[in-house]
Amino acid sequence: MRRRQFVASLAAAAAAPLAVGAEKAPVPVIGFLSSIERDDNTINGFRSGLSGLGYLEGQNILIEYRFANGDYARLPALANELVSRDVVLIAALPSSPAALAAQAATSKVPIVFLLGADPVQLGLIASYSRPGANITGVSVIVNSLTAKRIELLCEVVPPSALIAELVNPSNRVVDEEVRAAEVAARAFGRELLVVGASAKNEIALAFETISRRQAAGLVVWQEALFLEQRQEIVALAARHRVPTIYPWRRFVESGGLMSYGTVAPEFYRQVGIYAARILNGERPAELPVIQPTAFELLINLKTAKELGLTIPPTLLARADEVIE
Repeated sequence: MRRRQFVASLAAAAAAPLAVGAEKAPVPVIGFLSSIERDDNTINGFRSGLSGLGYLEGQNILIEYRFANGDYARLPALANELVSRDVVLIAALPSSPAALAAQAATSKVPIVFLLGADPVQLGLIASYSRPGANITGVSVIVNSLTAKRIELLCEVVPPSALIAELVNPSNRVVDEEVRAAEVAARAFGRELLVVGASAKNEIALAFETISRRQAAGLVVWQEALFLEQRQEIVALAARHRVPTIYPWRRFVESGGLMSYGTVAPEFYRQVGIYAARILNGERPAELPVIQPTAFELLINLKTAKELGLTIPPTLLARADEVIE
């Protein structure tokens, strides 16, 4: 009996290192905090950035998704929920409220943002070149683009006419955006009508105001809520027959008149790349915030015809893409 026990103990001792060696390290979990609804373009761009550096969802990483569906008040709770899940990183996009909610939830978990405001002014980072804390990402500064959008709109609407801008009053940087728009409108001899919508059910009311005031054109602010509601906004612009310029090509692809903005899918991919680099050991504090260098102008001639507009040949020549 003793001999059998001795042999069994040897076998157990020999097998023990194999069992320990066979244990797999836990798969890291990334938090994905979005201020809008689930959007395949955003998610696929993010996954593309991760996979380019060898991180594949469901294989060597997991992703916990949280979507605020345009209700920014939900973001703090969603961010705290991700932190409680012991995520190793939070991707906060595509707006400053998502980044701010993530920042408030943790000072330790790395955060990679995509937003359309100045992260220094928001208090997210110390500087673009050296963010200096647990946060970095991509900043698409939109105020400079507002002036360009107003300029482009003025090329297709009657001179000396009232133009409108649709903004989200609940966004923390809205005052800065409105000031930039007012300066740009005055520069082109226009009066600016600012209309707000901070929820889905307020967008139609904003268009009623635009129609009642007989605004000759509309600029839609680069805002996550409006991206989520692009189909309704494009439909309302058509119903009220108001020429509108949008911040992203997806509005024009949905039937909008014009768009001028950044090439968005590349920035979603860049957020994924930064997330992967942080997983590989780099520190957010030392990864410089990325800013856009390329912009695109799209024009939908079919929509222009439906609105009775003639797009100047000089403007068509400057377009990166014309939809006919």
